[in-house]
Amino acid sequence: MKNVVEVKNLKKYFYDVHAIDGLSFEVREGEIFGFIGPDGAGKTTALRVISGIMLPTSGEVKVLGYNIPEEAEAIKEHIGYMSQKFNLYTDLTVEENINFFADVFLIEKQVLSQRLEKLLKMTRLAGFEKRLAGNLSGGMKQKLSLICTLIHRPQLLILDEPTTGVDPVSRREFWEILQEIVLEGVTIIISTPYMDEAEWCGRIGLMFRGRIISSDTPQKMKQGSNRVVADVFPITGKTEDLSAGLHSAQEPDFGGIFSKLRGITDIQLYGRKYHVVLENEAALEELKDKMNGIAQVNQISASIEDIFVDKIRKL
Repeated sequence: MKNVVEVKNLKKYFYDVHAIDGLSFEVREGEIFGFIGPDGAGKTTALRVISGIMLPTSGEVKVLGYNIPEEAEAIKEHIGYMSQKFNLYTDLTVEENINFFADVFLIEKQVLSQRLEKLLKMTRLAGFEKRLAGNLSGGMKQKLSLICTLIHRPQLLILDEPTTGVDPVSRREFWEILQEIVLEGVTIIISTPYMDEAEWCGRIGLMFRGRIISSDTPQKMKQGSNRVVADVFPITGKTEDLSAGLHSAQEPDFGGIFSKLRGITDIQLYGRKYHVVLENEAALEELKDKMNGIAQVNQISASIEDIFVDKIRKL
């Protein structure tokens, strides 16, 4: 399987700010590659450089066989780029926005009609052609942006946090659409701050401070983690000790009953459930022993978020 994107030691500086600081990765043909990381990690800057929108400070970037930035103009007809912010014309209808982008790419009306029917059905926007773009919901706006980005049938689709601010149902529908697009042979690079969206990607790169700190399939990344994780559910009527147990998720002394336990590296409170990350199985057994009669301890698999936080703390 050939590489569609190859990046080696990419750097992008804004005066003394190192937005991208030695980024290296590749994207294979026909896969969804996800940049996963918090705001300020450098995801947007990386995608803009790959798209030829922004000049790199140094490094090598090759997209679809073209060198960036020297041949940036040549890749425009082969890629589709969708920015974070909705940038279509809100005073035009869905149909008018699509026609505008079709004209930009010189798509004939007959060809447009054939492509549009399928895209409208895929995005569930059929029946909304006459609605003003400004009157669409957040999820529908993102689907319209996706149609406009796909109308010229790009080989590579670059999406910058397309699901940010979108409701959970629309987020799921959007990812389902992306799975259909990949089956048609399109390669996708997508960025997201949502760790749970990593599961939709073929491979991911965990980004932090302008670098990829780990890259693999989500499944292999979780299988390779040596973190032991458990959810702790207080038993009704016996939560007093546990309630005082969470002192701070950022400090080694968690206070209360948790302070008596060794091997806890992270702890978070979700409603009445405590999400605990431990160093090893021995620490888990000690946790179970101390919680006997007070709380139920269920061992679970490490999430991408658990792995990401663990790796950051080791930097």
